[in-house]
Amino acid sequence: MCYNRFMEKCNLCPRQCNITRPGFCGEGEMLSIARAALHYWEEPCISGDKGSGAVFFTGCNLKCIYCQNAAISDGGVGRKITTEELCDIFFDLQNQGANNINLVTPTHFIKQIKEAIIMAKEKGFDLPFVYNTSGYEKVESLKMLDGLIDIYLPDFKYMDAKKAKDYSNAPDYPDTAKKALEEMVRQVGKCVIGDDGIMRKGIIVRHLVLPLGVHNAKDVIDYLYETYGDSIYVSVMNQYTPLYDSDVLSDAGRKRLEAFPELHRRTTKREYEKVVDYCIDKGMTNVFIQEGETAKESFIPPFKK
Repeated sequence: MCYNRFMEKCNLCPRQCNITRPGFCGEGEMLSIARAALHYWEEPCISGDKGSGAVFFTGCNLKCIYCQNAAISDGGVGRKITTEELCDIFFDLQNQGANNINLVTPTHFIKQIKEAIIMAKEKGFDLPFVYNTSGYEKVESLKMLDGLIDIYLPDFKYMDAKKAKDYSNAPDYPDTAKKALEEMVRQVGKCVIGDDGIMRKGIIVRHLVLPLGVHNAKDVIDYLYETYGDSIYVSVMNQYTPLYDSDVLSDAGRKRLEAFPELHRRTTKREYEKVVDYCIDKGMTNVFIQEGETAKESFIPPFKK
């Protein structure tokens, strides 16, 4: 596969690097993946009992300083593959019994992914495709996927622009994520769940409750529910994993975290319960919550290329 047609100044994401890659995402034009395997730790209607066919792409256009997947988002772990090989991976995961194909952190490879999906569909592939993203997306880029993605699984990290700047160097995140989510809803509409409990179509918006993040979380919940009601699913997560003292982070990554000591600890049980109670008090019904100890490094997948 020749990638000359992709060798241009890249403006696929809101960073608007406008340079020949690599840019902010750290990746060139050739696909790079760190893991492709059945994944059992997504929301129940995504993973089910059989697992979601997760493909973790190397690099990221957001690079939050607390990212649990820092080894691949900022660490460069990955193996180069062609579009044809990605298509083959889709079929391999289907043969393993996957409920869907889960494209994790795909934004910077959106053109190549589009080609691989079209290629797979032309060969009769019929599992749902899940676009698993930070939510920091350009509407123009998302429109390239119209009719190809069945399920959008975006984060909505911040309504607080200061937190977005401090933690993700993206003060425009709140407005950008709103516009991106509106386009996702336009494309896939209301949620459709099969008789087996597995989602066929729709949107699940995730929010990770951060330490000292209750107010921001409530603002996110307010926006989502007041705008979309129960037409979308919301997933409120307590799995924030502090990595400051772990060997997952690079020295540079640890340096970035030094200025934010609140991120050196887990989200407390009380902080998380306040957000869950807030959802209940608002009358929300389509909400996933997490129970038990999820903030452990053992929940970080092994990235073995």
